[in-house]
Amino acid sequence: MAQTVGRLTALKVVRAKRPGVYADGGGLYLQITKGGASWVYRFMLNGRAREMGLGPVHTITLAEARERATQARKLRLEGIDPIERRRSERAAQRVAEATAMSFRQCGDAFIASHGAAWGAVHRRQWTNSLAQHVHPVIGDVRVHAIDTTLVMKVIEPLWRSIPETAYRIRGRIEAILDWAKVRGYRAGENPARWRGHLDKLLPPRGKVHKVEHHAALPYAEVPGFMAALREQEGIAARALEFTILTAARTGETRFARWSEFDLLDKTWTVPDERMKAGKEHRVPLCERTLAILQGMQAHRHADDGFVFPGSKVGRPLADTVLLRLLQRMGRGDLTTHGFRSSFRDWAAERTHFPSEVVEMALAHAVGSKVEAAYRRGDLFDKRRRLMEAWAEYCAKAPAEKGSVIALRTG
Repeated sequence: MAQTVGRLTALKVVRAKRPGVYADGGGLYLQITKGGASWVYRFMLNGRAREMGLGPVHTITLAEARERATQARKLRLEGIDPIERRRSERAAQRVAEATAMSFRQCGDAFIASHGAAWGAVHRRQWTNSLAQHVHPVIGDVRVHAIDTTLVMKVIEPLWRSIPETAYRIRGRIEAILDWAKVRGYRAGENPARWRGHLDKLLPPRGKVHKVEHHAALPYAEVPGFMAALREQEGIAARALEFTILTAARTGETRFARWSEFDLLDKTWTVPDERMKAGKEHRVPLCERTLAILQGMQAHRHADDGFVFPGSKVGRPLADTVLLRLLQRMGRGDLTTHGFRSSFRDWAAERTHFPSEVVEMALAHAVGSKVEAAYRRGDLFDKRRRLMEAWAEYCAKAPAEKGSVIALRTG
Protein backbone atom coordinates (compact mmCIF):
# COMPACT_ATOMS: atom_id res chain seq x y z
CA MET A 1 0.00 0.00 0.00
CA ALA A 2 1.43 3.39 -0.98
CA GLN A 3 2.58 5.54 1.90
CA THR A 4 0.64 8.75 2.36
CA VAL A 5 2.79 11.88 2.06
CA GLY A 6 2.10 15.55 2.64
CA ARG A 7 0.22 15.16 5.90
CA LEU A 8 1.72 18.27 7.46
CA THR A 9 1.06 21.87 6.49
CA ALA A 10 3.10 24.99 7.21
CA LEU A 11 0.42 26.07 9.71
CA LYS A 12 0.54 22.70 11.53
CA VAL A 13 4.31 23.00 11.78
CA VAL A 14 4.05 26.45 13.35
CA ARG A 15 1.35 25.35 15.82
CA ALA A 16 3.07 22.12 16.88
CA LYS A 17 4.46 22.75 20.37
CA ARG A 18 4.02 19.49 22.30
CA PRO A 19 7.15 17.28 22.35
CA GLY A 20 6.75 14.31 20.05
CA VAL A 21 7.14 13.10 16.48
CA TYR A 22 4.72 14.19 13.72
CA ALA A 23 4.72 12.26 10.44
CA ASP A 24 4.55 14.01 7.08
CA GLY A 25 4.84 10.77 5.15
CA GLY A 26 7.53 9.11 3.06
CA GLY A 27 9.78 8.79 6.10
CA LEU A 28 9.81 12.53 6.87
CA TYR A 29 9.03 13.56 10.45
CA LEU A 30 8.80 16.76 12.43
CA GLN A 31 10.52 16.07 15.74
CA ILE A 32 9.87 18.35 18.73
CA THR A 33 11.97 18.07 21.89
CA LYS A 34 12.82 20.37 24.75
CA GLY A 35 15.81 21.50 22.68
CA GLY A 36 13.65 22.65 19.76
CA ALA A 37 12.04 21.45 16.52
CA SER A 38 13.86 19.70 13.70
CA TRP A 39 13.30 17.48 10.66
CA VAL A 40 14.36 13.85 10.47
CA TYR A 41 14.20 11.20 7.78
CA ARG A 42 13.68 7.63 8.99
CA PHE A 43 14.28 4.56 6.86
CA MET A 44 15.25 0.89 7.02
CA LEU A 45 18.52 -0.35 5.57
CA ASN A 46 19.52 -4.01 5.64
CA GLY A 47 16.93 -4.65 8.33
CA ARG A 48 18.24 -1.87 10.53
CA ALA A 49 16.38 1.35 11.41
CA ARG A 50 18.28 4.52 10.44
CA GLU A 51 17.53 8.18 11.21
CA MET A 52 18.98 11.12 9.27
CA GLY A 53 18.75 14.70 10.54
CA LEU A 54 17.64 17.19 7.89
CA GLY A 55 18.02 20.45 9.82
CA PRO A 56 16.17 22.67 12.32
CA VAL A 57 12.70 23.99 11.58
CA HIS A 58 13.78 27.61 12.12
CA THR A 59 16.18 27.24 9.17
CA ILE A 60 14.69 24.53 6.92
CA THR A 61 11.11 25.02 5.70
CA LEU A 62 8.61 22.21 5.22
CA ALA A 63 9.09 22.37 1.44
CA GLU A 64 12.87 22.19 1.80
CA ALA A 65 12.60 19.29 4.24
CA ARG A 66 10.41 17.39 1.77
CA GLU A 67 12.96 17.99 -1.01
CA ARG A 68 15.78 16.68 1.19
CA ALA A 69 13.73 13.62 2.10
CA THR A 70 12.99 13.00 -1.59
CA GLN A 71 16.71 13.11 -2.44
CA ALA A 72 17.41 10.64 0.38
CA ARG A 73 14.72 8.27 -0.88
CA LYS A 74 16.22 8.37 -4.39
CA LEU A 75 19.58 7.33 -2.99
CA ARG A 76 17.87 4.50 -1.13
CA LEU A 77 16.38 3.22 -4.38
CA GLU A 78 19.93 2.98 -5.75
CA GLY A 79 21.04 1.05 -2.70
CA ILE A 80 23.02 3.96 -1.27
CA ASP A 81 22.93 4.89 2.39
CA PRO A 82 22.10 8.65 2.36
CA ILE A 83 23.72 9.10 5.76
CA GLU A 84 27.02 7.59 4.61
CA ARG A 85 26.87 9.56 1.34
CA ARG A 86 26.46 12.84 3.23
CA ARG A 87 29.24 11.86 5.65
CA SER A 88 31.68 11.15 2.81
CA GLU A 89 30.75 14.37 0.97
CA ARG A 90 31.38 16.44 4.08
CA ALA A 91 34.71 14.69 4.65
CA ALA A 92 35.72 15.41 1.05
CA GLN A 93 34.72 19.05 1.50
CA ARG A 94 36.84 19.32 4.64
CA VAL A 95 39.82 17.84 2.80
CA ALA A 96 39.29 20.21 -0.14
CA GLU A 97 39.17 23.21 2.16
CA ALA A 98 42.23 22.07 4.07
CA THR A 99 44.27 21.61 0.90
CA ALA A 100 42.93 24.58 -1.07
CA MET A 101 45.48 27.27 -1.85
CA SER A 102 45.10 30.77 -3.21
CA PHE A 103 46.96 31.89 -6.32
CA ARG A 104 49.15 34.11 -4.11
CA GLN A 105 50.12 31.12 -1.93
CA CYS A 106 50.92 29.03 -4.99
CA GLY A 107 53.00 31.87 -6.44
CA ASP A 108 54.98 32.19 -3.22
CA ALA A 109 55.51 28.43 -3.11
CA PHE A 110 56.58 28.34 -6.77
CA ILE A 111 59.16 31.09 -6.22
CA ALA A 112 60.39 29.38 -3.04
CA SER A 113 60.86 26.06 -4.85
CA HIS A 114 62.62 27.54 -7.89
CA GLY A 115 64.26 30.62 -6.42
CA ALA A 116 67.40 28.80 -5.33
CA ALA A 117 68.32 28.38 -9.00
CA TRP A 118 67.58 32.01 -9.86
CA GLY A 119 69.62 35.13 -9.39
CA ALA A 120 68.49 37.77 -6.90
CA VAL A 121 67.33 40.13 -9.68
CA HIS A 122 65.30 37.44 -11.43
CA ARG A 123 63.66 36.39 -8.16
CA ARG A 124 62.83 40.01 -7.32
CA GLN A 125 61.37 40.60 -10.79
CA TRP A 126 59.02 37.65 -10.33
CA THR A 127 57.98 38.79 -6.87
CA ASN A 128 57.45 42.43 -7.84
CA SER A 129 55.57 41.73 -11.08
CA LEU A 130 53.15 39.38 -9.34
CA ALA A 131 52.62 41.81 -6.46
CA GLN A 132 52.05 44.77 -8.77
CA HIS A 133 50.01 43.29 -11.61
CA VAL A 134 48.57 39.90 -10.62
CA HIS A 135 47.83 39.66 -6.90
CA PRO A 136 45.54 42.73 -6.79
CA VAL A 137 43.24 40.91 -9.25
CA ILE A 138 43.50 37.16 -8.52
CA GLY A 139 45.91 36.84 -5.59
CA ASP A 140 43.23 35.79 -3.11
CA VAL A 141 41.28 33.56 -5.53
CA ARG A 142 41.65 29.84 -4.89
CA VAL A 143 43.90 28.44 -7.54
CA HIS A 144 41.45 25.72 -8.61
CA ALA A 145 38.96 28.45 -9.54
CA ILE A 146 41.28 30.39 -11.86
CA ASP A 147 39.80 30.36 -15.36
CA THR A 148 40.32 32.16 -18.68
CA THR A 149 38.09 35.07 -17.66
CA LEU A 150 40.22 35.80 -14.59
CA VAL A 151 43.49 35.44 -16.51
CA MET A 152 42.20 37.86 -19.14
CA LYS A 153 41.19 40.29 -16.41
CA VAL A 154 44.87 40.47 -15.47
CA ILE A 155 46.44 40.36 -18.91
CA GLU A 156 44.12 42.29 -21.24
CA PRO A 157 44.58 45.80 -19.75
CA LEU A 158 48.38 45.34 -19.74
CA TRP A 159 48.36 43.96 -23.28
CA ARG A 160 47.20 47.30 -24.64
CA SER A 161 49.84 49.38 -22.85
CA ILE A 162 52.87 47.19 -22.08
CA PRO A 163 52.52 44.07 -24.27
CA GLU A 164 56.02 42.71 -23.63
CA THR A 165 55.57 42.93 -19.87
CA ALA A 166 52.07 41.47 -20.21
CA TYR A 167 53.44 38.47 -22.10
CA ARG A 168 56.08 37.82 -19.43
CA ILE A 169 53.42 38.03 -16.71
CA ARG A 170 51.19 35.64 -18.68
CA GLY A 171 54.07 33.16 -18.78
CA ARG A 172 54.54 33.45 -15.04
CA ILE A 173 50.86 32.84 -14.40
CA GLU A 174 51.02 29.80 -16.70
CA ALA A 175 54.04 28.39 -14.85
CA ILE A 176 52.38 28.82 -11.44
CA LEU A 177 49.15 27.17 -12.62
CA ASP A 178 51.14 24.25 -14.08
CA TRP A 179 52.92 23.87 -10.75
CA ALA A 180 49.58 23.91 -8.93
CA LYS A 181 48.19 21.20 -11.23
CA VAL A 182 51.16 18.90 -10.68
CA ARG A 183 50.85 19.41 -6.93
CA GLY A 184 47.18 18.48 -7.07
CA TYR A 185 45.72 21.91 -6.23
CA ARG A 186 43.85 22.23 -9.53
CA ALA A 187 42.83 20.19 -12.57
CA GLY A 188 42.06 20.75 -16.23
CA GLU A 189 43.68 22.83 -18.95
CA ASN A 190 45.88 25.81 -18.16
CA PRO A 191 43.85 29.00 -18.87
CA ALA A 192 47.04 31.06 -19.25
CA ARG A 193 48.36 28.93 -22.14
CA TRP A 194 49.21 31.06 -25.17
CA ARG A 195 49.29 28.77 -28.20
CA GLY A 196 45.87 27.56 -29.19
CA HIS A 197 44.18 29.49 -26.41
CA LEU A 198 44.99 33.10 -25.46
CA ASP A 199 46.41 33.71 -28.94
CA LYS A 200 42.79 33.44 -30.12
CA LEU A 201 41.73 36.22 -27.74
CA LEU A 202 44.64 38.69 -27.93
CA PRO A 203 46.46 40.25 -30.90
CA PRO A 204 50.14 39.44 -31.49
CA ARG A 205 52.46 41.54 -29.35
CA GLY A 206 54.21 43.00 -32.37
CA LYS A 207 50.97 44.43 -33.73
CA VAL A 208 49.82 46.13 -30.54
CA HIS A 209 49.98 49.92 -30.75
CA LYS A 210 53.06 51.08 -28.92
CA VAL A 211 52.36 53.53 -26.11
CA GLU A 212 54.76 56.45 -25.95
CA HIS A 213 56.34 56.72 -22.56
CA HIS A 214 58.08 59.69 -21.04
CA ALA A 215 61.78 59.56 -21.91
CA ALA A 216 63.58 58.21 -18.86
CA LEU A 217 67.21 58.06 -17.85
CA PRO A 218 68.49 54.57 -16.92
CA TYR A 219 68.85 54.58 -13.15
CA ALA A 220 72.53 53.63 -13.37
CA GLU A 221 73.16 57.03 -15.01
CA VAL A 222 71.20 59.03 -12.45
CA PRO A 223 74.12 59.68 -10.01
CA GLY A 224 76.21 61.15 -12.83
CA PHE A 225 73.31 63.32 -13.99
CA MET A 226 72.64 64.52 -10.46
CA ALA A 227 76.28 65.50 -10.00
CA ALA A 228 76.04 67.62 -13.16
CA LEU A 229 72.71 69.05 -12.04
CA ARG A 230 74.12 70.17 -8.70
CA GLU A 231 76.67 72.22 -10.63
CA GLN A 232 73.85 74.16 -12.32
CA GLU A 233 72.67 77.40 -10.73
CA GLY A 234 69.20 78.91 -10.60
CA ILE A 235 65.69 78.12 -9.46
CA ALA A 236 65.02 75.69 -12.34
CA ALA A 237 67.99 73.53 -11.39
CA ARG A 238 66.91 73.36 -7.77
CA ALA A 239 63.30 72.62 -8.76
CA LEU A 240 64.41 69.78 -11.01
CA GLU A 241 66.70 68.35 -8.34
CA PHE A 242 63.91 68.59 -5.76
CA THR A 243 61.49 66.85 -8.14
CA ILE A 244 63.86 63.96 -8.79
CA LEU A 245 64.70 63.46 -5.10
CA THR A 246 61.01 63.39 -4.09
CA ALA A 247 59.89 61.34 -7.14
CA ALA A 248 57.17 63.96 -7.58
CA ARG A 249 55.30 65.00 -10.69
CA THR A 250 56.40 68.25 -12.28
CA GLY A 251 53.18 70.10 -11.45
CA GLU A 252 53.35 69.07 -7.81
CA THR A 253 56.74 70.78 -7.51
CA ARG A 254 56.06 73.82 -9.66
CA PHE A 255 52.91 74.77 -7.74
CA ALA A 256 54.26 73.90 -4.29
CA ARG A 257 53.61 76.59 -1.66
CA TRP A 258 55.42 77.21 1.60
CA SER A 259 52.35 76.39 3.69
CA GLU A 260 52.55 72.79 2.49
CA PHE A 261 55.87 72.17 4.24
CA ASP A 262 56.60 71.21 7.83
CA LEU A 263 60.36 71.57 7.96
CA LEU A 264 60.59 70.39 11.57
CA ASP A 265 58.71 67.20 10.75
CA LYS A 266 60.53 66.95 7.40
CA THR A 267 57.24 66.51 5.55
CA TRP A 268 55.67 67.99 2.43
CA THR A 269 51.88 67.60 2.19
CA VAL A 270 50.56 68.03 -1.34
CA PRO A 271 46.83 68.95 -1.28
CA ASP A 272 44.35 66.67 -3.04
CA GLU A 273 43.43 69.21 -5.70
CA ARG A 274 46.96 69.05 -7.09
CA MET A 275 47.26 65.27 -7.05
CA LYS A 276 46.44 63.14 -10.07
CA ALA A 277 44.55 60.64 -7.88
CA GLY A 278 42.67 63.43 -6.13
CA LYS A 279 43.98 62.44 -2.68
CA GLU A 280 46.23 64.35 -0.33
CA HIS A 281 49.80 63.00 -0.51
CA ARG A 282 52.50 63.28 2.14
CA VAL A 283 56.12 63.27 0.99
CA PRO A 284 59.03 62.61 3.36
CA LEU A 285 61.92 65.06 2.95
CA CYS A 286 65.57 64.04 3.10
CA GLU A 287 68.45 66.28 4.16
CA ARG A 288 69.24 67.38 0.60
CA THR A 289 65.63 68.42 -0.14
CA LEU A 290 65.58 70.35 3.15
CA ALA A 291 68.79 72.11 2.08
CA ILE A 292 67.18 73.02 -1.25
CA LEU A 293 64.20 74.51 0.59
CA GLN A 294 66.53 76.46 2.88
CA GLY A 295 68.23 77.90 -0.19
CA MET A 296 64.89 78.84 -1.76
CA GLN A 297 64.01 80.98 1.29
CA ALA A 298 66.00 83.80 -0.35
CA HIS A 299 63.45 83.87 -3.19
CA ARG A 300 60.43 83.89 -0.89
CA HIS A 301 58.19 86.86 -1.72
CA ALA A 302 55.14 86.07 0.44
CA ASP A 303 54.17 83.97 3.43
CA ASP A 304 52.39 81.46 1.21
CA GLY A 305 54.04 82.11 -2.11
CA PHE A 306 55.39 79.56 -4.54
CA VAL A 307 58.50 77.75 -3.34
CA PHE A 308 59.88 77.77 -6.89
CA PRO A 309 58.65 81.11 -8.28
CA GLY A 310 58.66 82.00 -11.95
CA SER A 311 60.09 85.10 -13.59
CA LYS A 312 56.82 86.95 -12.99
CA VAL A 313 55.76 87.82 -9.45
CA GLY A 314 52.98 85.58 -8.20
CA ARG A 315 53.51 83.00 -10.93
CA PRO A 316 55.08 79.52 -10.54
CA LEU A 317 58.04 78.26 -12.48
CA ALA A 318 57.01 77.46 -16.06
CA ASP A 319 57.17 73.85 -17.21
CA THR A 320 59.16 74.86 -20.29
CA VAL A 321 61.92 76.24 -18.05
CA LEU A 322 62.73 72.71 -16.83
CA LEU A 323 62.77 71.39 -20.39
CA ARG A 324 65.13 74.16 -21.46
CA LEU A 325 67.38 73.30 -18.51
CA LEU A 326 67.61 69.69 -19.71
CA GLN A 327 68.43 70.93 -23.20
CA ARG A 328 71.22 73.19 -21.87
CA MET A 329 72.66 70.20 -20.07
CA GLY A 330 72.72 68.29 -23.35
CA ARG A 331 69.88 65.99 -22.27
CA GLY A 332 67.07 67.20 -24.44
CA ASP A 333 66.19 63.54 -24.95
CA LEU A 334 64.83 63.37 -21.38
CA THR A 335 61.70 64.62 -19.65
CA THR A 336 61.28 65.57 -16.02
CA HIS A 337 58.50 63.04 -15.60
CA GLY A 338 60.78 60.29 -16.87
CA PHE A 339 62.82 60.42 -13.67
CA ARG A 340 59.86 58.81 -11.89
CA SER A 341 60.47 55.76 -14.08
CA SER A 342 64.16 55.90 -13.20
CA PHE A 343 63.21 55.90 -9.52
CA ARG A 344 60.79 53.01 -9.91
CA ASP A 345 63.32 50.88 -11.85
CA TRP A 346 66.00 51.58 -9.25
CA ALA A 347 63.68 50.64 -6.39
CA ALA A 348 62.57 47.43 -8.11
CA GLU A 349 65.99 46.24 -9.18
CA ARG A 350 68.36 47.60 -6.55
CA THR A 351 66.42 47.57 -3.26
CA HIS A 352 64.35 45.23 -1.11
CA PHE A 353 61.57 47.73 -0.45
CA PRO A 354 58.08 46.20 -1.03
CA SER A 355 56.35 47.25 -4.23
CA GLU A 356 53.45 48.86 -2.34
CA VAL A 357 55.91 51.20 -0.60
CA VAL A 358 57.36 52.23 -3.96
CA GLU A 359 53.91 52.69 -5.49
CA MET A 360 52.84 54.82 -2.53
CA ALA A 361 55.96 56.95 -2.91
CA LEU A 362 54.90 57.58 -6.51
CA ALA A 363 51.35 58.42 -5.30
CA HIS A 364 49.89 55.58 -7.31
CA ALA A 365 46.62 53.96 -6.27
CA VAL A 366 47.02 50.79 -4.20
CA GLY A 367 44.66 48.42 -2.36
CA SER A 368 42.36 49.76 0.30
CA LYS A 369 44.13 47.85 3.08
CA VAL A 370 47.41 49.53 2.21
CA GLU A 371 45.72 52.92 2.02
CA ALA A 372 44.37 52.38 5.52
CA ALA A 373 47.85 51.48 6.73
CA TYR A 374 49.22 54.60 5.05
CA ARG A 375 46.73 56.82 6.89
CA ARG A 376 47.92 55.30 10.16
CA GLY A 377 51.47 56.24 9.22
CA ASP A 378 53.18 52.84 8.96
CA LEU A 379 53.99 53.10 5.24
CA PHE A 380 55.06 56.70 5.64
CA ASP A 381 57.94 55.65 7.91
CA LYS A 382 58.99 53.02 5.36
CA ARG A 383 58.72 55.56 2.56
CA ARG A 384 60.94 57.92 4.50
CA ARG A 385 63.66 55.26 4.57
CA LEU A 386 63.06 54.59 0.86
CA MET A 387 63.49 58.26 -0.08
CA GLU A 388 66.59 58.57 2.10
CA ALA A 389 68.05 55.57 0.28
CA TRP A 390 67.17 57.17 -3.08
CA ALA A 391 68.88 60.42 -2.06
CA GLU A 392 71.98 58.48 -0.98
CA TYR A 393 72.04 56.69 -4.32
CA CYS A 394 71.62 59.94 -6.26
CA ALA A 395 74.51 61.49 -4.32
CA LYS A 396 76.95 58.69 -5.12
CA ALA A 397 79.63 58.97 -7.74
CA PRO A 398 78.73 57.06 -10.92
CA ALA A 399 81.36 54.41 -10.14
CA GLU A 400 79.73 53.61 -6.83
CA LYS A 401 76.87 51.48 -8.08
CA GLY A 402 76.01 47.87 -7.57
CA SER A 403 75.09 47.41 -3.93
CA VAL A 404 71.61 46.38 -2.98
CA ILE A 405 69.93 48.56 -0.38
CA ALA A 406 68.02 46.51 2.16
CA LEU A 407 64.84 47.66 3.87
CA ARG A 408 65.61 48.35 7.51
CA THR A 409 62.67 47.61 9.73
CA GLY A 410 64.15 48.94 12.95
